[in-house]
Amino acid sequence: MTDTGKIVVTIDEELEDLIPNYLTNKQKDIEMMRQALAEKDYEKVQLIGHSMKGSGGGYGFEEISEIGRTIEEAAINNDADDVERHIQRLDDYLERVEVVYE
Repeated sequence: MTDTGKIVVTIDEELEDLIPNYLTNKQKDIEMMRQALAEKDYEKVQLIGHSMKGSGGGYGFEEISEIGRTIEEAAINNDADDVERHIQRLDDYLERVEVVYE
C-alpha cells in the first residue's frame, strides 16, 4: 500500500449487495461526526465511532473498525483535534478503498 495508491480489500461475494450502501453510510457518518464535533457533541461522535468499531470487521473492513476505535477514544477524551484527524483518516481511506469480491 502506498500513500497515493488504492487500498484493495477482498470481501465475501455474499456481501456484494450490502457493501456499496455500507460505504455510503460511512461517508454520511463523516458528515454527522463533523457536525457533532462543531457542536461539541462528543457523545454523538463517540457513538458513531463505537458503531464503526463494531461494524467494520463484520463487513470485512478491519481498518474502519480500527479508525472507529480511535474516534471513539478521542471523543471520550473530548479531543477535537484528534477526532478530526481520525475522521480525515476515515475520509482518506474511503476515497482510496477498492473492493474485490470473491
